[in-house]
Amino acid sequence: MNRTRTMSFAALAVTGALALTACGSDGGTAVTDSTSISCVSGAIKASGSSAQKNAVAEWVNTYQTACTGATIDYQANGSGAGITDFINKQTAFAGSDSPLKEEDKTKADARCATGPAIDIPMVGGAIVAAYNVAGVDKLILTPDLIAGIFSNEITKWNDPKIAAANAGVTLPDATIAQFHRSDSSGTTDNFTKYLTATAATAWTSGAGKEWKATGGQGAKGNDGIGAAIKATANSIGYVELSFALDNKLSTAWVDNGGGAIEPTSTTAAATVASATVKGTGNDLALTIDYTTKTGYPIVLVTYEITCEKGLDAGLLDLTKSFLTFTSSDAGQSKLTEFGYVPITGDLLTKVRAAVSSLSA
Repeated sequence: MNRTRTMSFAALAVTGALALTACGSDGGTAVTDSTSISCVSGAIKASGSSAQKNAVAEWVNTYQTACTGATIDYQANGSGAGITDFINKQTAFAGSDSPLKEEDKTKADARCATGPAIDIPMVGGAIVAAYNVAGVDKLILTPDLIAGIFSNEITKWNDPKIAAANAGVTLPDATIAQFHRSDSSGTTDNFTKYLTATAATAWTSGAGKEWKATGGQGAKGNDGIGAAIKATANSIGYVELSFALDNKLSTAWVDNGGGAIEPTSTTAAATVASATVKGTGNDLALTIDYTTKTGYPIVLVTYEITCEKGLDAGLLDLTKSFLTFTSSDAGQSKLTEFGYVPITGDLLTKVRAAVSSLSA
């Protein structure tokens, strides 16, 4: 069903700015409603996940409003590109919707020199099947239906399989325009991991950051997918919930076998909260249970990937200060307003410990 945000980014940015006591370029403390920002001057670059783009934009705006001597430049060029930039020493940290793969971790560790690269969970989110079909206010999809649509096996909206899951809904006799990511994407990785875990018979393309199934049309980034769906009648694509809200797109309810669940920050939070840590020490790579029947099942967690030790001189202090803010109560509380899922509980405690561990 269609949803709109209760508050725009611009409005919240103004509210946040009014709540802050700005600190000068020489550092200091900016007080917010629930925590403080220890300002650090300087400039850093970061890149990667487009899924967290809206969250990072708000965080950066809030931090830079408080800390006038700081510049944080985040480029949402996709998780794969972000990891490559970090390995090549182009950025202070990478945003990725999947933890480092073994081959990338070896390279990232080498970049860090004196310590390992670590995955720090910072943003949770729902991956939704957003659609643009006139007259269809509620659409229910099962794992097999999602797999069929995105593998180009189900090509009509009024296919009997879709109709069977949506009794009483008038589905058009129209060809499905399917959109997927054209860039290396952690959103794709999580979406295809979900299909591999829940629809192994119907989905044979495996999981990974690169889209491997045939058919459909590619678009770059979550914002590109959202814009393409909005502009194309009878279309569907997978996108992080925040971008569906941005474009006022309808989003499918998903039935993993326990009943259809609407994608919201609250229903996705249950699945994110049930994730288990598979990393060691301050590396907080997670395992997500995509087969859950009690929460919205298609979720991602975006990690900020940086050096636990050995980050380049001049980058460490600002990186640590910014990530301390994003993992604070004030930083995390902003997320639900934009369709994201905050990190909570014991995991958030571990996230804060990992950020605190960052050192030369």
